[in-house]
Amino acid sequence: MDSLFDSAEGGEDRESRLAELARQVAVCTRCDLALSRTNTVFGTGDPHSPLMLVGEGPGENEDATGLPFVGRAGKLLDDILAAVELTRDQVYLTNTVKCRAAVEEGGRMKNRPPRTGEIRACNPYLEAQMEAVKPEIILCLGGPAAKTLIDKNFRITKDRGKWHELAGGVKAMATFHPAYILRQRGDDLKQTKRLVWKDVQAVYAEYQKAMEARG
Repeated sequence: MDSLFDSAEGGEDRESRLAELARQVAVCTRCDLALSRTNTVFGTGDPHSPLMLVGEGPGENEDATGLPFVGRAGKLLDDILAAVELTRDQVYLTNTVKCRAAVEEGGRMKNRPPRTGEIRACNPYLEAQMEAVKPEIILCLGGPAAKTLIDKNFRITKDRGKWHELAGGVKAMATFHPAYILRQRGDDLKQTKRLVWKDVQAVYAEYQKAMEARG
């Protein structure tokens, strides 16, 4: 695919590049998810942040609002960030796919994991977001994001919490998706929260280093 920025002016203006990209995403028909979406869900946050968070894809609330990570999972993500004194305005937040993947069950639409072809069709947009934002650290939220960015054979239960190096020296780690945490109960919930807290602390330490290096 040719550069998505051919029509964007001022190559180093991150806001302009992302605005142009969001316009392209809004009218995208590269896969069948375009047929059932209400809104595309592009990304939000600080395009100059050293930290990018990448989730799986929009759900019902995100499809309705056009914003990533709203509803219960979004509230939990806000709480996780707040625990290390960050807000979503201080990171850049997006997903592997920009349209909701859903299937009809019992007369209503229910979320489903995006298919490989859907992720592949949307990948140029994610890559272009990374090219524009130039993150130094990426935290993948859940297995699908880790499989897309780190390794197609990534297993979230075995491989989370480990650092990987992506192209350009970007440091990447994966942790459990907030929606997964919400599904846990009892001891499983306590253990999952403990692991996510450990991961987020490690990511925040790298974020602090990156901010200090910028002076």
